[in-house]
Parts: sequence; structure tokens; C-alpha cells
Amino acid sequence: MKIRHYLHRPPAISAAEALHFVSEGALVVDVRRSFEWNRVHIPDAVHMPLEQLPGRCLELPENRLLITFCTGGLRSAGAANLLVENGFEAVNMSGGLIQWRAAGGALVEPGAHG
Repeated sequence: MKIRHYLHRPPAISAAEALHFVSEGALVVDVRRSFEWNRVHIPDAVHMPLEQLPGRCLELPENRLLITFCTGGLRSAGAANLLVENGFEAVNMSGGLIQWRAAGGALVEPGAHG
């Protein structure tokens, strides 16, 4: 990814707004690394680590709002900009997993045992 992807601030939405958009068909694109994804992730999200995004973004649907997501917001902001440059409708979700859960969003914890 080029530095310009981090210099421009993409449209940002809150976790509560993201939940609303997901209920209307938006797709969450998780750009975190694999070890982060394997710990916990948003159900039905697409895992596409940031370093793979430039080469794989054409795998994403063109007819849905894409909501980029990472732990702190920097990687997902760059990802949202890259997607917009490639013709997608994309926004960055601020607040991370803490805000997602606080807004009532579900999480998948593959390694958790009940």
C-alpha cells in the first residue's frame, strides 16, 4: 500500500452505524493479520489482511457497501481509501471490537471453550 492511502481520511462510521449497515446488506472487511482474526472476529466478515488487499480486492462484491475494520483504525482507513480508489463504496469503522461489542455486535471466538 502506498503512503497516500494513509494520508486521506476516508468516510468513517461508528460501530452502531456499522451494525445498521450490516443489517441492510453491507459487508465487513477485516484487514487484521491472521493471528488477530483467529483470536476473535465479526461473524460473516471477510478476512482479507491489509497486505493482501491490493491483489485481492477484486474478489469483493461491487454491489455492497464495504466496511473496513481493524484493531485501531489506521490499517482499515488505508484499506477504505484503497477500495474507494478501486471503485468500491467503502467506509472505515472506528472503535474496533470494543465498540462493536458495546453496540451489541456479535463476535466469533474460535479458540474459546465453553
